[in-house]
Amino acid sequence: MKELSIDLETYSDVDISKCGAYKYAESENFEILLFGVSVDGEPVKVYDLACGDTIPKDILAALSDDSVTKWAFNASFERICLSNWLKRHHPEHFYGYSIPEDPASKYLDPSAWKCTMIWSAYMGLPLSLEGVGAVLKLQDQKLKEGKDLIRYFCTPCKPTKANGGRTRNLPQHDSEKWIRFKEYNRRDVEVEMAIKKRLAKYPVPEQIWDEYHLDQEINDRGIALNMTVVENAIAFDERSREELTVAMQDITNLDNPNSVQQMKEWLSDNGVETESLDKKAVKELIKTTDEQAVQDALILRQQLAKSSVKKYQAMQNAVCRDGRAHGMFQFYGANRSGRWAGRLIQLQNLPQNHLPDLEQARQYVIDGDYEMLDLLYDSVPSVLSELIRTAFVPRPGYKFIVSDFSAIEARVLAYLAGETWRSKVFAEGKDIYCASASQMFGVPVEKHGVNSHLRQKGKIAELALGYGGSVGALISMGALEMGLPEEDLQPLVNAWRSSNPMITAFWWDVDRAVKTAITKRIPMEVRGIKFFYKSGMLFIQLPSGRRLSYVKPRIGVNQFGGESVTYEGVGSTKKWERIESYGPKFVENIVQAISRDILCYAMKTLRHCFIVGHVHDELIIECDPRVDLKAVCEQMGRSPDWMPDILLRADGYETDFYKKD
Repeated sequence: MKELSIDLETYSDVDISKCGAYKYAESENFEILLFGVSVDGEPVKVYDLACGDTIPKDILAALSDDSVTKWAFNASFERICLSNWLKRHHPEHFYGYSIPEDPASKYLDPSAWKCTMIWSAYMGLPLSLEGVGAVLKLQDQKLKEGKDLIRYFCTPCKPTKANGGRTRNLPQHDSEKWIRFKEYNRRDVEVEMAIKKRLAKYPVPEQIWDEYHLDQEINDRGIALNMTVVENAIAFDERSREELTVAMQDITNLDNPNSVQQMKEWLSDNGVETESLDKKAVKELIKTTDEQAVQDALILRQQLAKSSVKKYQAMQNAVCRDGRAHGMFQFYGANRSGRWAGRLIQLQNLPQNHLPDLEQARQYVIDGDYEMLDLLYDSVPSVLSELIRTAFVPRPGYKFIVSDFSAIEARVLAYLAGETWRSKVFAEGKDIYCASASQMFGVPVEKHGVNSHLRQKGKIAELALGYGGSVGALISMGALEMGLPEEDLQPLVNAWRSSNPMITAFWWDVDRAVKTAITKRIPMEVRGIKFFYKSGMLFIQLPSGRRLSYVKPRIGVNQFGGESVTYEGVGSTKKWERIESYGPKFVENIVQAISRDILCYAMKTLRHCFIVGHVHDELIIECDPRVDLKAVCEQMGRSPDWMPDILLRADGYETDFYKKD
């Protein structure tokens, strides 16, 4: 036996969409209903565990045998479910991995598992089995009635008179549906195997599987939560909302001041007309109104909108019995760059913290002292928002080391384009925003010194213009809110581009390379980045050896009548569609992808540490108090062997709870 292709149908009383697979599978009421499996490519066999079938011992043994490769679509689900099921029903066949004190040791070793969903994502295909089957036009497609069958058998049902008051549907309650459900299970394994066969000529490099296995280890390990912070924050938020709502009612006399319609009418009656009451609109209205009552009501509405209880509720939903949240990172979640996507609590988009007395405010929440928090701070919701990060903690006896790369995308872009003045800035450890402003305006700029007012222009230009952005990008990045006059924006774009001629040239070199590869089928190379077309796919090969994949590329005409590249992918609508792109956008994909590869390289060099999380260019490590911060930062800042002369720098700090230092 060399490999198994597996698909499970399961039942749990835990909502997997809110709580994740780890909490779903550890429920006392979790069980495996159907076990569909193909051994070494043989016809699929479905073991009906719900009706008394037993899985053969050789297959049970293979689940913990690292020499047998286990395949599944979204394999982490099967692996997590089987880890819990084996421990409960066949402990003699369960073998964990890592050292006993590592929380990851509770699960089957991911290094023996491979995932057709990851393979699909690597090829630029959808992250759903149904979507991949449709795009690849497989002969065997996922059965469309599956969602209804899963809803019927895999989740609790509402007790009614018609169903005799039961809270769960079993096979005997609808034998016809159960037969179809078994066929659905069989078909899923067949579709997964068909995907493997179709993609066989585009194998996933072993380095990517190694990264996937490291990702699974981090998800298995999870990150601890201080549930006192979480639960008290939820209670504080509820109390604050009640008080803010009462205060708004006192001012407006509205039944429901949270109603957008009622609030718009009240504002209109008080001489203020507005199309929207979103955060940006309310902020602008507060600035422009002179009426004190209106201003007070809008400030209260702004505070209500700041409510951060959803993040705390996500923590409450996701926390497992071990006090940790698991499964928060989706490997290859962004298939244009291969970056991770957030799941459950969404670590990638937490609010920043700026409170000077963050630790004291956090202690008031831990102590349950709402009155003191309300007394000392202008806005309880704002404080709770800033404290979200601090709910993540190391386990007792450990500390967090948080280390991140300094200006990683700017460094990669400068390196690739050969913009030497920028690389010199990084080599000398100078401020890139000051240096950029100085280059743009031809005068010295210092952060707290001469021409310091120009640093803001340098900063906004750096953030908005590196990937072909123009006036619209500056406005989107908040240039007008930062006080830049609209008439200054085009000159700012011109100044940035003229001071970065190598980057500007790089955009259009990439544009030409992509178009030549697609139209003439000629392999191209630009500054170490390779572009080639093969079997209906555009591939961009990065210095790491990893490839970015673009499905069915072709040359089209854009809205301005110019030539553009289009390809198929999951677009902004979350649907499979044709997406338009051009040189600077491809450069953005390339730079973000290389930045991701550099982070992966750092994760591999630090894999002996307990990595519990990562956010964009930052690692969160749970470690022994004796671990040296400087050594971790030095290790993280090492240049990879495939880009040895790029200048990297990692900075970090030690903390007893997660925060933005």
